[in-house]
Amino acid sequence: METLNEHQKKFSKKWKNPFLFSLYFLFNVPMGWFSGMRITEISEKKCITYLPFQWYYRWQNKNPYKSMYFAVQSMGAELSTASLATLAIKGYSESIALIVTEMSSKYFKKATGNLTFKCEEGEKIFKAVEKAVKTKKGVQTRVKTIGKMKDGTIVSEFYFTWSFKKR
Repeated sequence: METLNEHQKKFSKKWKNPFLFSLYFLFNVPMGWFSGMRITEISEKKCITYLPFQWYYRWQNKNPYKSMYFAVQSMGAELSTASLATLAIKGYSESIALIVTEMSSKYFKKATGNLTFKCEEGEKIFKAVEKAVKTKKGVQTRVKTIGKMKDGTIVSEFYFTWSFKKR
C-alpha cells in the first residue's frame, strides 16, 4: 500500500483533532455531534471510532432497555467506514462521488458501555476508489466494522456497501 499524500495526511490530522472534528460535526452532522462520537485512529488500513455511553452524560445514546440505541451504533459504525472512504478519495484531484448503497447489521450483546468500532478494510476501499478512477465506472465494495465494549465483548457487526464513481 502506498503512503498517504499531503491532502490525505491533512485530512487524517484534522479528523483526529477532537476540537476540529467536533466543530465539523456540530455544523455538518449534528446528530453525530450530539452522540459524542469521535475518531481515535485512522490510517490507510483501518479506522477506529469511539462512542460514549455514560448514563449521566450521554443519556441521548441510550434506549429504554438500558443499552445503547442501535441507531447510535449505526452512526459510529458508519463513521469508521466513511472516514476510510473519504480518506481514499482525498488521494485524487478528480471529483469522486461516494455513497452508501446498502447496510446490514447483526447484534450479539447489549451495548451497556462505551463502544469502539474498528474497520480494518481500508486497503479494500482504496483499491475500489483506484478502480473507479481508472475505469471511470461506478465501483462498489462491501466492508465490515465490528463494535466492541472496553472488555472486548463484541456487541455488533455492520456491513456497509460503498459506491464510488468518478464524476
